[in-house]
Amino acid sequence: MSANVASVASETVKLVSDKASVAAFLARPAEATAAPAVLVLHEWWGLNDHIKDIARRLAAEGFAALAIDLYSRQGHKVTANAQEAAELMNALSSQQVLRDLNAAITWLKQQPFIDPQKIGAVGFCMGGTFVLTQATHNSDLKAVVPFYGKVPPIESIARLLCPVLFHWGAKDGWVTRQEVERLQQGLKDHGKRGEVAIYPQADHAFFNNTRPEAYRPEDAVQAWQKTLAFLREYVR
Repeated sequence: MSANVASVASETVKLVSDKASVAAFLARPAEATAAPAVLVLHEWWGLNDHIKDIARRLAAEGFAALAIDLYSRQGHKVTANAQEAAELMNALSSQQVLRDLNAAITWLKQQPFIDPQKIGAVGFCMGGTFVLTQATHNSDLKAVVPFYGKVPPIESIARLLCPVLFHWGAKDGWVTRQEVERLQQGLKDHGKRGEVAIYPQADHAFFNNTRPEAYRPEDAVQAWQKTLAFLREYVR
């Protein structure tokens, strides 16, 4: 599932949010001009190689992908230990993260190789929670794709500013069926464009090919194809 990196350029970049330096991994088509852009938000493990690979895969499909290090203020931590990951996630300020995402979107709009009218976001687990929340705050986002993120209260769904494609494994023990049904009902009640893709045999983190205990290749391929089609419809 790795990207064909022959046509992809990548680098680590720095952007400023609230006078603080925030790191990010940028992958983009090597010859890109006016490319559509996608923010990529990591799981609670940090900005690891798996997330960078997803950014490269998006770049190989024609998107400029910016994977932000949400733990920049915590020393750019990356971990494989669940207890440490939980501590890192719990130490985050949600409002600070949303400001960092706004700063990242502003940075993207200023880049000569980006079409500033074509920006979306994809997030996984913790990152999925944040992209769904950001979709209620920033009208620059044209579409968001949360993978198994927590769902906000139904009144927040009324404030969605762009279409949503939500991926969920029915055996997920962290994101409950009640939450997913709330999202489905909220999209319907408030006339918001969106879709909830449910994978009956999948657990949490089914897209993560570095976690053999959770990874489901067939579901991951299907979710990736749906994600690309969704981004091409609304962002490109």
